[in-house]
Amino acid sequence: MLSMHFTLQLLSQHLFYWKNPKEQKAIIIIILMAPIYAIVSFVGLLDIRGSKEFFTLLESIKECYEAFVIAKFLSLMYSYLKISITKNIVPDEIKGREIHHSFPMTLFLPHSVRLNHHNLKLLKYWTWQFVVIRPVCSILMITLQLVGFYPNWLSWIITIILNISVSLALYSLVIFYHVFAKELEPHKPLAKFLCIKGIVFFCFWQGLVLDGLVAVGVIQSRHLKLDVEHIEEAMQNILVCIEMVVFSVLQQYAYHASPYSGEVEKMLKQNNKKNE
Repeated sequence: MLSMHFTLQLLSQHLFYWKNPKEQKAIIIIILMAPIYAIVSFVGLLDIRGSKEFFTLLESIKECYEAFVIAKFLSLMYSYLKISITKNIVPDEIKGREIHHSFPMTLFLPHSVRLNHHNLKLLKYWTWQFVVIRPVCSILMITLQLVGFYPNWLSWIITIILNISVSLALYSLVIFYHVFAKELEPHKPLAKFLCIKGIVFFCFWQGLVLDGLVAVGVIQSRHLKLDVEHIEEAMQNILVCIEMVVFSVLQQYAYHASPYSGEVEKMLKQNNKKNE
């Protein structure tokens, strides 16, 4: 409820100052990530005795929306830069700018390359591959569970594929930010990106920590009517519900509506008058 409250506050502000539909549609989709995660986790708590297929479906809804948000974030950055996301035309003033790759990408690519049409398109494809792979893997996981064929080794393979995919998508966004840091600075893209990465980071790593605690026997079901798997799911859902409240508050600062309210323009005009 708190996550919904803070997000609806921000959403209503953007709707009230609806001046740039292309950018603000992307922002609305992004800020809805926190309450959607919270709602899905809360539904998981209400039906804590649900089947494994049910929990997989809930996780898939969250993670598919995460893929959609990453795509929309890239679209928002393109919009700020006034670059067409379909044509990938690099403005002359930034063409040839250096892109520095880091490990492990340097195993496959040179450490430094120059920004051009091809490399910009490559960054976009690295992001969009996750938008395709995530739903495909979700459908495959749910289908295999329904037909009764989903061994642990296959689960690990799909998990590894998804982790590589999301890591590549986030890496491409970081590279994109560094390349266009000067042009994007007025829009505070780092705060916007950290809100998305923070949600992904916490959900993923705390899931691994909980798996580890179950494996070493710290989380047990001795005094509860639930088995260990359901207790782990409940803990993960409780943590997500709490964290999404924090992120919904942070989003109010990262994605605030003041750039569209005219307040920023007024401040710039006042500063220009003072300077004159």
